[in-house]
Amino acid sequence: MKKLATKAAELRQLIIQSLAEAGSGHPGGALSAIDILTTLYYQEMTIEPSNYDSVARDHFILSKGHAAPALYAVLADKGFIKKDDLPQLRKFGSKLQGHPDKNKTYGVDASSGSLGQGLSIANGLALAKRLDHCDCYTYVLLGDGELQEGQVWEAAMSAAHYQLDHVIALVDHNGLQIDGTNDEVMKVEDIAAKFAGFNWQVLQADGHDFTSLTQAIQAAKKNQGAPTVIVCNTVKGKGISFMENQVSWHGKAPSAVEASQALAELQGRSSK
Repeated sequence: MKKLATKAAELRQLIIQSLAEAGSGHPGGALSAIDILTTLYYQEMTIEPSNYDSVARDHFILSKGHAAPALYAVLADKGFIKKDDLPQLRKFGSKLQGHPDKNKTYGVDASSGSLGQGLSIANGLALAKRLDHCDCYTYVLLGDGELQEGQVWEAAMSAAHYQLDHVIALVDHNGLQIDGTNDEVMKVEDIAAKFAGFNWQVLQADGHDFTSLTQAIQAAKKNQGAPTVIVCNTVKGKGISFMENQVSWHGKAPSAVEASQALAELQGRSSK
């Protein structure tokens, strides 16, 4: 767990550096999601550059595509792309666009941008894996504001109907979106009750506690006959004191001074 925490602090530094260089992007949701991605990519999933072209592996879909800096940081650290590519985030002609593009970026399992589509893609992948007799999992990360999209619930109904027990959805539940709190924009509570109403297994986790996340994912893998959702309670901008729980950091990149302050906080954490 300490190694995962150290890794997450290192990845947060890459996120901040790339966003500061880009001068635009979405730090809040990338920082709230990075501990989830760290748990998946460094402990739970079978996704490596060496097996990426195989069908017999896990897949990951970043449905909340604006959190792309978190995914790019992981892909760079694991060797799918070069760390030297990260400063090209959101630049014209770059492979690292503001939302992940499978056709441009090696390691991206599904393009995403318009919210609400990732779970549908996950269902299709899981059905294909079933036909291939592949005992692998398809993980999809959703934002809580994204749950305001109707397609999410159509996909939830389909996943339950087809008993896609190898689909594991994780909700980055930080309570904030671009225009304010979830409740102010379009109330999404009670997330757990809603998924349960669609006949999903529902689990809860602290989205910044690696033991909690690991236990929830392991429990999800044991479930049979129904998909699982893990509602991960998170903090927008987690890890940067002046960004935490601040809706203003949903889609604003840090200045050079702010980035320096953020990196100083993170470097002290990753060196412990």
